[in-house]
Amino acid sequence: MPPSIAALHQPPDEEAPFADADEVLALRQAEADAFYLPLAGRRATRDERLVQRQAFAGLLWSEQWYHYDVGQWLDGDPGQPTPPPERRQGRNHEWRELNNADILSMPDTWEYPWYASWDLAFHCIPLAQVDPELAKAQLLLLTREWYLHPNGQLPAYEWALGDVNPPVHAWATRRVYQIDARVTGRADRVFLERVFLKLMLNFTWWVNRKDVDGNNVFQGGFLGLDNIGVFDRSAPLPVAGHLGQADGTAWMGMYSLNMLAIALELAREDRVYEDIATKFLEHFLYIAGALNGVGLPDGERIPLWDDEDNFFYDVLHLDTGEVIPLKVRSLVGLIPMLAVETLDQSTLDVLPEFRRRMRWFLANRPELARLVASWDEPGVGQRRLLALVHGDRLRSLLSRMLDPEEFLADHGVRSLSRYHRDNPFILPIDGADHRVDYEPAESHLGLFGGNSNWRGPIWFPINYLLIEALQRSHHYYGPAFTVELPTGSGRQASLVEVADELSHRLERLFLADRAGSRPVFGADGRFARDPAFRDRILFYEYFHGDTGAGLGASHQTGWTALVAKLIEQTTKASQTRADGSIDSIGRTPWSGPERRRRPAARPAAPTRTA
Repeated sequence: MPPSIAALHQPPDEEAPFADADEVLALRQAEADAFYLPLAGRRATRDERLVQRQAFAGLLWSEQWYHYDVGQWLDGDPGQPTPPPERRQGRNHEWRELNNADILSMPDTWEYPWYASWDLAFHCIPLAQVDPELAKAQLLLLTREWYLHPNGQLPAYEWALGDVNPPVHAWATRRVYQIDARVTGRADRVFLERVFLKLMLNFTWWVNRKDVDGNNVFQGGFLGLDNIGVFDRSAPLPVAGHLGQADGTAWMGMYSLNMLAIALELAREDRVYEDIATKFLEHFLYIAGALNGVGLPDGERIPLWDDEDNFFYDVLHLDTGEVIPLKVRSLVGLIPMLAVETLDQSTLDVLPEFRRRMRWFLANRPELARLVASWDEPGVGQRRLLALVHGDRLRSLLSRMLDPEEFLADHGVRSLSRYHRDNPFILPIDGADHRVDYEPAESHLGLFGGNSNWRGPIWFPINYLLIEALQRSHHYYGPAFTVELPTGSGRQASLVEVADELSHRLERLFLADRAGSRPVFGADGRFARDPAFRDRILFYEYFHGDTGAGLGASHQTGWTALVAKLIEQTTKASQTRADGSIDSIGRTPWSGPERRRRPAARPAAPTRTA
């Protein structure tokens, strides 16, 4: 047993100051063990605890001091030679006001020793499990005046501060607020309001800068997905025109719903926010209409949904007036599923002004009301649904996503359908063929210096958002809404069961099988046999679309540390079922690799943790 804390606080022996070093280290280790123990739940296996603990450790290790004063960089240091004049028009010159000098969560501290704003949003979810104050401080920093551009844009990363990343910070703010409330027992509304007010500026930047035609179809450009599309989306198009992006539009739908949810939470204590909530509800409905070609004059209707393929695609608008759907089956077409939210009757009851304005809008824009949700038929618990995709279209998208020959891999959802392995997409323009093939590992193209790998590999952050979206959809539909898992198997699963299965597949990337092998280490058997390596987990940047082998930066714990949150959710849901405190839904056998633990059959869905 380690010594007591009081005993270790005695003055050290001056002649042997390190005589009690072993005891001190044993106590510190015992304290750390006690801290991390409840984060996985009582039913977690030793291996699950090991993976979760190392994910947290890698994430905390990647906190680093970061200093970048763009104005000083452009002008040069006082007393030093004047920089060359071309620097004033060089990289990041439009960001003169940015002045960062803080400890930040990096993707990693070796290959990427600078923050990336959309990475950091995901970092904050597992960070909030172990240090909620740190997670809140990170999100507050990104929206401070010396980070946020005067026009409202969030800085992307050092290489190109003006690149456009997915607007996930309202989602991260809301989730950190919820996790913090669960961990500490108090809701930090001041934090929520401070970030929300700054994100209002960022939301307005999106609306004013990234909607070329003013019809709520957003362009976005790069959006962090590198080479997922036909063109390099961070560069000008090779032809005169612009892209209508299904993912850019869907991200803005998700952004609207998260801002709506935050506004409703704030409105419970300050009714001024009922007005703001109405604004975001209307934004969402207009975006939903634009994504589906509803609510516009006939000549302007260019839906991003393809009725023949039952999938969302980007659309190329040429200056000649020609419109070309870019039929690439990728995450671009699945991201609309991320925009989903439910409204409880209790929320509508305590916010009568919001309820009244919502009813007026829906009554006066029935075409949008019918598209987004069935307001006359509330779901489970009298909830209302706000979603870009619901009903038959949701089933159609899930049919593709859960098809092993398309998106569903043994270890998650691929970024590009395997359909394109044998059926590449080719777009001939101006004498050149622009081609998209399925590439489950590293890209063969030189876009982004060759560091562009979104044409097949599994990426943790998007998978995590898909899981949460399925959980929220289940919150409305309940166990009656089922889909085939996997597609073609005939076995039905509720949406929460699909979410659970995706969680398990992602966790299995890191968990040892019966032979001691971990898919993340690929085919190299030394990692399974050598005791110096087999339990030393690497949290890679992304993963092979067929084998699950780790790819990219091997030490980029960053957003891959989201596995720590998944382990908490799945083990505590299993624990809740075992305690008999909830009802549950019967399970059917899953396809794919052998699961490490099959939960008992259950008649109803589990309650989700924050």
